[in-house]
Amino acid sequence: MKRYFVLSAILAAGLILASCKHAPPAGVAAEVNGDAITYAELEKTYQSQFPQPAEGSSEDTIMSQKLELLNSLVTNRIMLRRAEQLGLTAVDADVDAELTKMKAPYTKEEFDKKLAERHMTLDDLKAQIRRDLTVNKLVNKEITSKITITDADVTNFYNANKAMFNLAEPEIRIAQILVTPSPNPNVRNLKNSKAQNDKEAQMKISDIEARLQRGEDFATLAQNYSEDPNSAPNGGDMGMIPVSSLEQASPELRRLVEGLQVGVASQPIHTQDGYRILKVLSREPAGQRDLNDPRVQQNIRETLLNRKNQLLQAAYYEVERNRSKVVNYLAQSIVGNTGKTK
Repeated sequence: MKRYFVLSAILAAGLILASCKHAPPAGVAAEVNGDAITYAELEKTYQSQFPQPAEGSSEDTIMSQKLELLNSLVTNRIMLRRAEQLGLTAVDADVDAELTKMKAPYTKEEFDKKLAERHMTLDDLKAQIRRDLTVNKLVNKEITSKITITDADVTNFYNANKAMFNLAEPEIRIAQILVTPSPNPNVRNLKNSKAQNDKEAQMKISDIEARLQRGEDFATLAQNYSEDPNSAPNGGDMGMIPVSSLEQASPELRRLVEGLQVGVASQPIHTQDGYRILKVLSREPAGQRDLNDPRVQQNIRETLLNRKNQLLQAAYYEVERNRSKVVNYLAQSIVGNTGKTK
């Protein structure tokens, strides 16, 4: 009997200590290796990415967005600390160069207005740029630079996917930059520079057109500002599109695309879901493409590189996260409040 009471006392003390140990610190949404991510930081980041929540958004929807965003902040914090350990933190010159690119299409007043709309100061933006560049340097060093695509890989892919390179009809490889007027928070771009209405969308696509005319790279602008989640990561490249598909989508679109010279961007066009700038990257006649075709090899190498990069990056993030001590107090509070009346 005495042993029972001693054991019970030990267990009770352990539970009390555990409870005290994990009591949420005031104002802290999560901890990463003892480093706090505050609710104030989470709210500020949320306001910058979702300046105008979609009409009809429920409290649960907003909380889900914040939970997802907090998860991203946790991963980002882990990656930043890892980059610091490897001496990969972006320097001031990197930040200033990127900031100059972002300012280029706007007057000072327009740029300041953009910042205000996102509830950000210039220092906030610089800090965000530094974080993004730092993580990019880490990914390039730890992942991308270590990927090797061999000739055997290319050959094996070609032999397993020959049908992909046998064109039943002429095809056109097109890239696009898409800007939508939708305030939907789920529609976004890499720079989180989002038009909230049709007027802003027109201004935004005009700014992008002006930057293209000044010689800025189409693929880079597409990666940063296009809102098509499928093509934006690839510099706007939508791949090879059969001419018949263009005809089915719109005879006018087919005529427009067929009238474009390879490598020349179109003027902005208004479509059902927003505003687009198109660029024809190449044209291919019907027939089987041989493995010796440099374009086939480049296509295969890019495909394999992107696949490996995405896989390794996801795995790398998980490995680093597993090595870290993460406590998500926001998630705990949501679960703890389940079923409670407000």
